[in-house]
Amino acid sequence: MSFLLIPHASAQPADAVADPSAPPVQVATPGSDNADPAAVAACGQFAEVLDSTATYYGDFADSLEAFAAVDYSDPAVESSNVMGRTALRQGAGVAMAAANGPGVPPAVADPMRQWSVDATKLLIKMGLRGGRDSLNATADELNNDAVATQQACAAAGTHA
Repeated sequence: MSFLLIPHASAQPADAVADPSAPPVQVATPGSDNADPAAVAACGQFAEVLDSTATYYGDFADSLEAFAAVDYSDPAVESSNVMGRTALRQGAGVAMAAANGPGVPPAVADPMRQWSVDATKLLIKMGLRGGRDSLNATADELNNDAVATQQACAAAGTHA
């Protein structure tokens, strides 16, 4: 008689605490086989822009949470402000270039361009040391632009 040893499987992980420094798991989203190649390329670039800008702007927004009033003289706020503005500036450029790529359908390009404009507006407000309400209003506009772009990409048979 022989026994087959199978590792114990459980719905609960052995280590219930996730490593916060671990990168998120990337899962490929299925696209349409007949998706416009220009839209696929532009939406792919935009997806990368969203990931990086969300990370760096999120760090800046988190640094502001420590204060009742925005304190741009705090070293953590100052550093994350520079990093966030840099990410937004680079992201706005990449998003605009993707939107202006040859053959990108206007339905995809237009919300991408608007996202780029609003990213620029947000980085200017950050550079001018804008208040929390002003920053939040512009970040909300940027989020709405991102959703509109993602919906346009989905309608074009791809994802962002």
